[in-house]
Amino acid sequence: MRQESIRNYWLLSGAFFTFFLTWSFCFALLPIWLHQAVGLSGEATGVIFSANAAAALLIMPCYGFVQDKLGLRKHLLLVIACLLLLCGPFFIYVYKPLLLHNFFLGAVSGGLFFGLVFSAGVGALESYIERVSRITGFEFGKARMWGSLGWAAASFGAGYLFNLNPNINFWLASASAAVFLGLMLAVRTTNAPQPEDNEGHKAGQLRPADALSLFLSRKFWALATFVMGVTCIYGVYDQQFAVYFTAQFADREVGTAMFGYLNSLQVFLEAGGMFLAPWLVNRIGAKNGLVLSGVIMAIRMIGSGFADGAVEISIMKLLHAVELPILLVALFKYIAANFDPRLSATIYLVGFLFMSQLVAALLSVVAGIMYDQLGFALSYKILGAIVAFFVLLSHFLLSSDLTPSASPG
Repeated sequence: MRQESIRNYWLLSGAFFTFFLTWSFCFALLPIWLHQAVGLSGEATGVIFSANAAAALLIMPCYGFVQDKLGLRKHLLLVIACLLLLCGPFFIYVYKPLLLHNFFLGAVSGGLFFGLVFSAGVGALESYIERVSRITGFEFGKARMWGSLGWAAASFGAGYLFNLNPNINFWLASASAAVFLGLMLAVRTTNAPQPEDNEGHKAGQLRPADALSLFLSRKFWALATFVMGVTCIYGVYDQQFAVYFTAQFADREVGTAMFGYLNSLQVFLEAGGMFLAPWLVNRIGAKNGLVLSGVIMAIRMIGSGFADGAVEISIMKLLHAVELPILLVALFKYIAANFDPRLSATIYLVGFLFMSQLVAALLSVVAGIMYDQLGFALSYKILGAIVAFFVLLSHFLLSSDLTPSASPG
């Protein structure tokens, strides 16, 4: 088991690296691409993100339940890997022409594609690797660190490549997707007894009623409140942050390149945070980890509204490297401590990602209108104040976790 654990750690760390490499090549500069290459307004870009979120809402619950039913089997992830290979051709030959000539058809097709491969796909991948880590004995955060490094590696040169030709990033996305597929094919897991199987309840015996019972749980809705009021609004804030960032520079191309470099630095720091976050969360507890991540989010949002110039806005962006590792590690530990572990993928995809996309679908257009009419700075202050309120509320709603959960390495 130990040899298999080490082998799978490196294979799955590589899978994280190449999946996020692909995602970053496609999405790190997506708002800038939509604004500059396609020529969309802030409101139209908001419609794009709403379409992406709405499509993901349809896919995430299905992915969550299917992955829980599959347990350690990789069938769903292999389908996602095959779709990832199509990223380059889709962006260049399908998505952009549709947005230019039939905007709403383009928005719908993009939403479906991105939901299948990225918005819901990342949840299936993360929940699968978290399950493997929990069963075979390695720390999820130390594997997820490689995902951050993958995003950073792509975003480091994404701005420079964008200025040369945006299509280069999309072709590189397909190339890294091919490596991801190979790594997933190489992963092997034995049919070892799982902690959730101790009473004979196999993952394959899950019924839809088991998943639906979550909606009757107070703990589920407490977690959903935190997600909808904190992480969801934060996600809406982050959607067009690249546009605001580049506006801080007199030369737009310089701003685009600098965003790529800073994004890369932020994600490299985030990778270090992924390595250290398990140590912190194991000591302060999962609930306190979630609240702490929310506090940092609120500070970053409100601080962005007050930031003056490129240096201050860059400092606000780098705070993302602190809050995201704490959030992800604390979230999975909170789920493991408070819910049936057989439903970990469903809880993560529905309780976290689904709720995030639901609020994003409702608020993306509203946020886009706010950016156009109120400006980014005032909009950020308003959104940050809302997040601060929900962080305080969540402090009382989330279940106490005074004894940190034990974990390997």
